[in-house]
Amino acid sequence: MTAPPAVPRSFREASARRRLLDLLDPGSFRELLGPAARESSPHLAALDLPVSFDDGVVVGAGRLGGEPVLAAGQEGRFLGGAVGEVHGAKLTGLLQRALRERPRAVLLLLDTGGVRLQEANAGIEAVSEVMRAVLSARGAGVPVLALVGGAWGCFGGMGIVARCCDAVVMSEEARLGLSGPDVIEASRGVEELDASDRAMVWRTWGGKHRALLGEADELVEDDPAAFRRAALEWVRRPRPLSLPALEREQAFLARRLEELGGCADGPDAWRAAGVAEPDRLPLLDLPAWSAAVGGARRRRP
Repeated sequence: MTAPPAVPRSFREASARRRLLDLLDPGSFRELLGPAARESSPHLAALDLPVSFDDGVVVGAGRLGGEPVLAAGQEGRFLGGAVGEVHGAKLTGLLQRALRERPRAVLLLLDTGGVRLQEANAGIEAVSEVMRAVLSARGAGVPVLALVGGAWGCFGGMGIVARCCDAVVMSEEARLGLSGPDVIEASRGVEELDASDRAMVWRTWGGKHRALLGEADELVEDDPAAFRRAALEWVRRPRPLSLPALEREQAFLARRLEELGGCADGPDAWRAAGVAEPDRLPLLDLPAWSAAVGGARRRRP
């Protein structure tokens, strides 16, 4: 009797530690400030709220394709991967460590709804420190790669952090943005945005839309092996941080705004970009999607 075929694992459904173990070379990951260190949020405890002994983020060192890397994975199962003081400090500390050790790259596996409301001021400050640390690492020649494929997506200040990285790799199921659909509905009402309209949410924040606009550099299947292959490729061709590079990026964004700024919805933008039958895009698998968007897909300079 033959064994049934192995069922592929889902990057989206895995825990932060499982994603890191699947991404890095087998047996190479060494966690720093793990749960045994008991570095949890003092703010949550003061409010009599549950805490996590790693504060919802796993950081450490390992190897990718034999090369030394530093890596972090946000745990969306704890407070939606939201950033607080300790959570942000662990990310910042990892990036600052990269300035000393000069690894081949820093990998950020982002799965977060944004900043914790319970730690608003501390969380916002922590995110700003993460942004500065990302740019410092890039400025020192250490590539920083954002991998977005968790159930929470990547929102709030961490959405800005992702776009500060050398490259962003997403799955179709992932989402990327600043204000998320639930936040917009809560603040502006369902007339402005219906967060329960999943089709609209994914054609606004989803991986296919972000890739077509050039905000995600690569779209991959919801598969740890696919994320690993993409990470191996992107850390080998970083985008050096320089004034000419920033000027090219600014020109790219200005052109995109001029061409697509009047679009009201995802399909409008896809149609304006020259995609035939844009309403079919959400239904296509990745090979068919890539063929359909063709030269319409925007790519960062």
